[in-house]
Amino acid sequence: MSDIIKIMYPLSNHITADSDLIKGCISGIRKHQENLYQIFSSKMYAVCLRYCNNSDDAQDVLQDGFVKVFKNLEKFRFEGSFEGWVRRIFVNTAIEHYRKKSNLISITESVELSHEDDNWTGLDRLAEKDILNIIKKLSPGYRTVFNMYVIEGYTHKEIAELLNINEGTSKSQLARAKSLLQKLILEQKI
Repeated sequence: MSDIIKIMYPLSNHITADSDLIKGCISGIRKHQENLYQIFSSKMYAVCLRYCNNSDDAQDVLQDGFVKVFKNLEKFRFEGSFEGWVRRIFVNTAIEHYRKKSNLISITESVELSHEDDNWTGLDRLAEKDILNIIKKLSPGYRTVFNMYVIEGYTHKEIAELLNINEGTSKSQLARAKSLLQKLILEQKI
């Protein structure tokens, strides 16, 4: 498959295209590495921005993430989505970066949540850029838990383990993040 076709149809679930590009990267073929970077850099930068306080930090996480992707390509087993595998590396890299840069706000109270309580009126009318800007206004702790739970699909137990907090803190951080997001959305007069 030609490199142009690979760029036009980036790493879908066609294992042959994926495996050719991945094997080329593992073999150290610079053009394949550049193609892989071009395919994923903008998507992964968006992931990094969701977890970082500013674009400089996001750039650092992006660079660290790609170093880890290239270093660990031979560990990809060609099972499941390659993009999902790459995304997981970037989320974990962003979490590591977050842990190094700040501490979560210690909250002792636990708030039980249920999915039935989610009431996001007006959220569907916001553009993705607006939503990301509102999420960026959250404190790092709230933003990280919100991203991990709502966007990445981690459970509270997984979040607690990854961030070295208890499940109650994760639930409380999420509840407070949702409350603040609702307030910020309403302030935008949607």
